[in-house]
Amino acid sequence: MPDGGSRRALRCAIYTRKSTEEGLEQDFNSLDAQREACAAYILSQRHEGWTLMPDHYDDGGYSGGNMDRPALKMLMAELAAGRVDIIVVYKVDRLTRSLADFAKIVEILDRSSASFVSVTQSFNTTSSMGRLTLNVLLSFAQFEREVTSERIRDKVAASKAKGMWMGGPIPLGYRLGERKLLIDEQEASTVRHIFRRYLELQSATQLVEELDRAGIRSKPRANRFGRDYGSAKISRGALYRLLQNCLYVGEVAYKGQIYPGQHDAIIDRTTFEAAQQMLAQARVERRLGTNAKEPSLLAGLIWDGHGRRLTPTHCSRRNRRYRYYISQSDDASVTDAAWRVSAPDIEGLIIDRLRAMLITAQEQTIASGSLDGAAIGQLNDRVAGMLTRLESLVGQREPLLQLIRRIDILGEKLRIEADLHPIDTSLGSPLVHEHPIGFVRSGKQVKLIIPPAGTSPAANRNPSLLKLVAQAFAARREMEGGGSIEQAAARLGYGREYVADLIRTSYLSPAIISAIIHGTQPANLTRRQLVRTDRIPLSWSAQERLFGFL
Repeated sequence: MPDGGSRRALRCAIYTRKSTEEGLEQDFNSLDAQREACAAYILSQRHEGWTLMPDHYDDGGYSGGNMDRPALKMLMAELAAGRVDIIVVYKVDRLTRSLADFAKIVEILDRSSASFVSVTQSFNTTSSMGRLTLNVLLSFAQFEREVTSERIRDKVAASKAKGMWMGGPIPLGYRLGERKLLIDEQEASTVRHIFRRYLELQSATQLVEELDRAGIRSKPRANRFGRDYGSAKISRGALYRLLQNCLYVGEVAYKGQIYPGQHDAIIDRTTFEAAQQMLAQARVERRLGTNAKEPSLLAGLIWDGHGRRLTPTHCSRRNRRYRYYISQSDDASVTDAAWRVSAPDIEGLIIDRLRAMLITAQEQTIASGSLDGAAIGQLNDRVAGMLTRLESLVGQREPLLQLIRRIDILGEKLRIEADLHPIDTSLGSPLVHEHPIGFVRSGKQVKLIIPPAGTSPAANRNPSLLKLVAQAFAARREMEGGGSIEQAAARLGYGREYVADLIRTSYLSPAIISAIIHGTQPANLTRRQLVRTDRIPLSWSAQERLFGFL
C-alpha cells in the first residue's frame, strides 16, 4: 500500500446489538459502550486510513440467532452498494450467533471486497485461518444460544405444568397482577355475554355482526414500543379463538397438554363444553360443505395430470357467480399452465359416471349368484337410496365423500376411483372408471371440454366467436353504407377502436369465417386472439397458419 497522502480511506461502520431491551432506556447503555470502544479502535487505526462513518447501526432488543434485524439489514444494503469497507463490532457474537448467517455475511463481504473487525478479537476474514478461527468461535456462540433456548423451553414447560401464566397477550377478561392473571370484572362480563349469545345464535357470523352493532371491541393493548393497538372489531377468527380458549375455564394449554391453572375461571365447565360441541359441529359442516349455498362437491377429491390438487374458486360477472376448479401447486418444477375446469360441468359428469358405476356393480353382483333373495332385496334398497341422494346433491357432499377415493384428470381421460363398500360390502371395491375427455388451451390456462372435442361439429360452435363474426359483418355493412368510422361507431353503440377491430375481423380468410360458423375451428381459438392479435397478415393462407387452421 502506498504511504503518506496516497493511502486510500477505508470507511468504517460500527454495528452494535443487545439481545434484550433491559437497560436501553439509560443515558449510557450497552450499545453506547460498544460503540465507544469501536470508535476508539477506529481512531487508533487512522494511520491506516480508517475513517468512522457517522451513521449508527444499532439493534437493541434483537437476537443474534437470525438476520431479521432492521439495522443489520440496512448495513448489509450499504455494504452491497459499496458504501462500507469495514464493519467494526465489539465482539463477533454481536454480529451473529449463527454459522449459517455468518456464511451469508462473509459472502456479502467478499462480493463487496470488504471485511469486518472485532475490537476484542483480532480476525481477518480474508484469510482461511481467520475464517477457521471465526467458525470455531461462532460454533461455541451458536451452541450457547441453543443451550440457553433449551433451558428456557424447559422452564416454560415446567411452569405451564404448574398452571402459571408465562406471558404473551393477556386475553379479554383478565388483567395482570403480581405476575398472574386476575379477573377484570368489566371485561369478564363481555366474555360471558359472548359465550351465552353464541350458544343462543348458533352462528359465529351472526354473533360477529351483533357484537359490531353493539360496539363490543377487542381488548386494548400496547406493544413493546408503547404503541397502542387493539380496540378493533372482533373478527370471526378472533371469535373462534376466544371461544376455544381453555383459560376461561381456569386451565392452561401447552403443546397439546392441558393443565389446571393458577387463575380463576370466567366460564363454567358446562357452558364451555357446550360451545366446544357447537364449534366441532360447525367444523364438520364447513368440511362437508353443508352450510354453503353453492358447495364445491369435489373439493379435496380431484387432481390434474401433474398431480396438482384442483381447488374451488369462483368469479362474479353481472351478478352471476361462475364456479371453477383450478390447479394449485408449490412445486416449481411443474411449469405447465394451470388447469381450469368448470365446476358444474365436471360435477355433473362425475355424478353421472358414479351412478353408472353403481348400477353396473349392482348388476354384476346380482348376476354372480352369490346373494340370496333377501340380500338382493337389501342391496337394491341401498343402491336405490344412494342413487336418490346422488340425484339431489343440493347443499351436501356426504355421498361423494363416502364413495369417491380420488379423481384424476389425465391427458385425454378422466379417472375415477370409487369405494362402494359403504353402500354394501358385497359390491366390488375399489372400482376404477375411465371416461374420455378433451382439453383446450385458453390464454394461460387449460380448460376441460365436456363432451370431448370432435364428437360433433355443432358441439364445438363457440357462441362468443359466432357473436364476433356477426358484429364484424354488421360493422362492415355500416362502413360500406357511407360515413366515417366515428359515425359507424355511434350508430352501432361501440367505441371507435372496437369498430376498427371488428372491420378488420370481417376481412379474415373465408375459410376461418366458415369454420367458426360451422363449429370446425381449432378448439383453442378465442375471440381475443382474433380481435387483439397485432399485424394479421394479408395472405389468407398466412392467416390460417397463424390461427392454427393449417
